[in-house]
Amino acid sequence: MEPGAAGRAFQVDLRGVVDLLARHLYSGPRVYVRELLQNGVDAITARRAVDPDAPAAVRLRPGPDGTLEVTDTGVGLTPAQAEELLATVGRSSKRDLDLGLGREEFLGQFGIGLLSAFMVADEIELVSRSATDPDAPPVRWVGYADGRYDLTVLPADADVPAGSTVRLRARRDMEHWLAAETVVALAEEFGALLPFDVAVEVPLTGTDGYAWRRTSEPVLPWRATYADEDARTAALAAYCERTLGFTPLAHIDLAVPLAGLSGVAYVLPTAVPPGAGSRHRVYLKRMLLGAHVEDLLPDWAFFVRCVVDTTVLRPTASREQLYTDDTLLAAQEALAAQVRAWAVGTLTSSSAASREVVTTHHLALRSLAVVDDEVLDLVAQVLPFETTDGAQTLVDVRDAHGEVLHATRVEDFRRVASVARAQGMTVVNAGYVYDADLLERLARRPGWRVRELRAQDVAQVLEPLEPHRELEVLDQVQAARRVVLPLDCDLVVRRFAPEQVPAMLLEDRDARHRDDVLRAVSEADDLWGGVLAGFAGEGDAPGRRLVLNDDNPTVRRLLTAAPDAPVLAAGVRSLYVTAVLLAGEPLRVREAELMNDAMGVLLDAGLASDVPRVPDETQEDV
Repeated sequence: MEPGAAGRAFQVDLRGVVDLLARHLYSGPRVYVRELLQNGVDAITARRAVDPDAPAAVRLRPGPDGTLEVTDTGVGLTPAQAEELLATVGRSSKRDLDLGLGREEFLGQFGIGLLSAFMVADEIELVSRSATDPDAPPVRWVGYADGRYDLTVLPADADVPAGSTVRLRARRDMEHWLAAETVVALAEEFGALLPFDVAVEVPLTGTDGYAWRRTSEPVLPWRATYADEDARTAALAAYCERTLGFTPLAHIDLAVPLAGLSGVAYVLPTAVPPGAGSRHRVYLKRMLLGAHVEDLLPDWAFFVRCVVDTTVLRPTASREQLYTDDTLLAAQEALAAQVRAWAVGTLTSSSAASREVVTTHHLALRSLAVVDDEVLDLVAQVLPFETTDGAQTLVDVRDAHGEVLHATRVEDFRRVASVARAQGMTVVNAGYVYDADLLERLARRPGWRVRELRAQDVAQVLEPLEPHRELEVLDQVQAARRVVLPLDCDLVVRRFAPEQVPAMLLEDRDARHRDDVLRAVSEADDLWGGVLAGFAGEGDAPGRRLVLNDDNPTVRRLLTAAPDAPVLAAGVRSLYVTAVLLAGEPLRVREAELMNDAMGVLLDAGLASDVPRVPDETQEDV
């Protein structure tokens, strides 16, 4: 090639490539710093493969006029390599041999990485001299956003050191991406863990001078040497605060040699809702791949956030997520096993730190117990569950009563809690997330009797009325039953403690299902009505039962009313709504109307009986 410049055209449509990069491949312009750093790191790695003592530095120098200069002490390019890598975008067959593409030390494709700078620049200049061929002259390449490029071979004695320098000139309205504060932030974001000396030139406050600000650490924080374990724990916690923004409750060391992976999982200091997912910070060959990488751990591990580095796992085309292959799947299983082993150790430990973790992340431990029998046994021994006798472990409930009765909805638990407590029944509230699934799995474990609470379980501990009392209120009970039947509810009168509870609402889930099916049958056409009728089953008892407490003074007074008295019907409706509220159910429009109607009748009855008070004859006039 003769010295001088020659205007030639790319072998692809550069505008289309830049549009592909900016709109479809990368998440935004910010990745241009990562791509330039990757090119520099690859070049340094290639040079050190032949010269282990070669300098290893990347310098970023933002200019005041919207320019950026990135210099590396890497292997550099000969004119022939520049022609191949920069004239044909994406071609890398020659580079496979010269720079070692495909070996785990290297990060990406040089040409595509360089062209990513067109997302922020209209003009890219590259000046490079080969460090491995001392006779090769330096080369200067200039690419333009309109698709042109110039390739110039410089004189052999030109003042160009071994390595490469990339100069960018910002596009209009993109100057802020090349500003010093932005470049520092992006260099720290993407290159903080790079093993080479990466620094950005920044202005000194209050002076006209400049200084180099280092943005990389020579040693991975979790592999550094510390005075003792306490010092290591403190240093890793400080790194978590700087990088992830929270102070962890604990950390878990991670290592998967098969995937060349090492790192730390940090336990969140506050509880997070199940299903929130977890996103992790993943480095690929110590360059940030993504700060929100998904699917590194299973769903149950939503209580930790990881920072890991890998040399084997493959990135997606955007280099922001991990590519799913057999190696990633094996790494995920290994990481899950390590987090699980830590969880088991935490459950069996009596330390204050372990108790704090269990208290904060009991939901995560419950979610793990749903899929892991060993953790399930530990959860049954350690974690407290809400019961009608206060917080107890499942093992305590089993040992005291021989079986574990549970309500699978919070509403079912609340409606029976006070009565069950008074009758000596212990019922577990399994209405919270994971608890019903956990108990269902526990029922299949040896030595456990676990079943769902049924309406009959409560009904059998309620004391029936004495025969003479039952005859005394028979007409009132029948009239009261007619009041609640339109509400898909039956009514009985029993005696139970505590007497302060006037009524409770029991629900038979099978009967409720039958009622729902029958309701659908009545609304469906003949064809579908006949099909649905087959699911209804037998029986005609309503799915709900309102149980009035004859030991309650208000109920006893109400049952003295005449069967056809409006106050009886109003009082029964009022007790029904009260029972609904005691069960923790929301007050729907129908119940609100019942309450208003009942209040109206009771107020009318009260006002009608409000006669003037007769003075006491024994009291003297004043």
